[in-house]
Amino acid sequence: MEKSDLFRLILSIIICQMAGVIGSIFTASSVASWYPTLVKPSITPPGFYIGSIWIALFTLMGISLFLIWRHHSDGSDARGALYFFAAQLVVNTLWSAAFFGMQSPISGLVVIALLWILILITIVKFLPLNRAAAFLLVPYILWVSFAAYLNYLIWRLNP
Repeated sequence: MEKSDLFRLILSIIICQMAGVIGSIFTASSVASWYPTLVKPSITPPGFYIGSIWIALFTLMGISLFLIWRHHSDGSDARGALYFFAAQLVVNTLWSAAFFGMQSPISGLVVIALLWILILITIVKFLPLNRAAAFLLVPYILWVSFAAYLNYLIWRLNP
């Protein structure tokens, strides 16, 4: 791996991890105060697992971003795919702001539905450019699907 590739890989992972850090700003205060007061479904994983899963997912997202950036940095064929990647990363952060920051499961549900759609579009756009980059996002969309279901259940359990 060349130095420039290593730099791109590290930067790509940092960019994605920063989305998690920004999201955690909205999450931190509500996790200690509001979130414990909610009725949650029995399938809700413990907080420690959720944080660990997100760290792994943001790392996979960073590697996926790197693969597209590395092979398609000078081509317009990847530009649209990268726009969708950026959009889903922003919306990912907005989910934390909606669900935890606004303390609104229904707002979170709306945002996570948009997030799911943007992830799917990103996977579809990445697929012809780099199959590995697309497949690295599959665990992400699966987790977001589960998170959307949890979000829905929390909304229904807490009228």
